[in-house]
This record gives sequence, C-alpha cells and structure tokens, in this order.
Amino acid sequence: MAAGKDDGDDGDDADNGVNADSGVSTESRLVEPSLWERLERPAPTRRASLTLDRIAAAAVELADEEGASAVTMRRLATKLGVAPMAAYRHVSGKGDLWALMFDRVSAGLTVDDDVADWREVLRSFAVQTRELMLRHPWLGQVPTSLIQLTPARMAVAERQLRALAGRDLDADSMMAAFRAVGAFVHGATQAEIALRAYKREHGWESGAETRQALAPQMNYLMGTGRYPTYKKYALSATRKDDPAWEFEFGLDCVLDGIAQRLGI
Repeated sequence: MAAGKDDGDDGDDADNGVNADSGVSTESRLVEPSLWERLERPAPTRRASLTLDRIAAAAVELADEEGASAVTMRRLATKLGVAPMAAYRHVSGKGDLWALMFDRVSAGLTVDDDVADWREVLRSFAVQTRELMLRHPWLGQVPTSLIQLTPARMAVAERQLRALAGRDLDADSMMAAFRAVGAFVHGATQAEIALRAYKREHGWESGAETRQALAPQMNYLMGTGRYPTYKKYALSATRKDDPAWEFEFGLDCVLDGIAQRLGI
C-alpha cells in the first residue's frame, strides 16, 4: 500500500492523488512500489512525522516490552499517538510490520569484508544472532521468522554464502550448509529463551534454584536406575549454567561436521 498522508493533513484533490475530472485516484493506475522501495525513498516534509522507520522503531520497542502478541496495529497507533488508519497508510498490515521489525533489528549483524575464512564468518554471524535473539525474544515467536525477506536479512545471507562460494561446492550443498548453521542457531537459542521464560514464570532466579525446585522429580527418576548416563552428567557436569559455552560448543560441532562432510 503506498504511503499516504497522516491523519490531520489537509489538501486539495491534487494533493490526494485524485483526478479532478474523473474522480479516479491516479495512484490506482500505477504499479505499487515495494515496502523496501518506499523505505528508501526520502519522506515528504509534510509526512515526516510518521515514517516507516518511526513505525518500525515503535513496533520493536513494543515487542521488546510486552512480547510479539502485543504488536497490533491498534496498539502501535496508540504508542505513536496517531489514529489506526494513519499507520495503515504506511504499512498494509502485520506482514509489512513484522518485515520492518526484522529488518531493523537485523541491520547490526555484520562481519568485516576483509574476513575471508568461511568458518569465521558463519561462526561470527551465529554468535551475533544468538545475542540478537536474546535481546529480542520475540524474534523466535513469529512463525515466519526464518523466511522474512528483508534487505538486512538478505545482506546477512549474502555475506555468509559469499564466504562459502568458490570452494568447489555445488549450489545446493552451499545452501544446505548455510541453513544447517541457521537451524542450529535458531533451535538452540529458542530453547534457551524458553528456559529463561520458564524460570521467570516460576520465580527461579538461578540454575541452582531451578534444580532445587525440580529435585523431587529428578531424584525419583534417577532413583529408578534407568538413566545412568544422565545421572553421571548431573553429578559431574560443571557448565550447567553456562549457556554461551554450550551454544558455542554445539556450534563448533556443526561447523566441524560441515568441514568434514564438504572437505573445506
């Protein structure tokens, strides 16, 4: 939907894109520009008070504060101090809104161009993505999170694929390796976010408190003698409360596997 005037703007028929003779909107006869084309256009002075960038910033702030379910066009309009229809003149609905939000928070993901090693590039993006998801847990709550096509996310994919390119890989193997790392990152980080939410819901502030609260169940299960390997882990592990180490160890296992499988 093409960007329109904010509520309260006055203007004649020409300003509103209406042909005075026919009463037909001139915009309706034009190809609708994409969301990203509109975002890169300089906003007209009269409409600068409500822009796509401002909408994205407010939506991200709302999601950070209250979660993905809080982001509705009505709530967003209230936060921006405009009528709901004013926001709809800039974004067509939740699809556009999520895309803007994903693009905004993903813009900071980067690896210097002078870094050539494919493993270093993919590892850096993986660690950065985990940190990004922990700062914005709603990223893992949106069903289409893995397929949001935005300029920033495409730039992240392009940089990683470029690092893999030129290593005698066919196109399918290159993409599969890239997606394998992404799947690990999203799966591991969403599990970490879910555990944080579970602990917060029960008022447990640490791993020790969590284990103490779950001790009756764990003691019974371990007492059955059916899980000797898990019991050994529970009694001897020293990094139970170090999710960053666990994530990076698992990530290195994935990268090792890619290197071994593809001979790179």
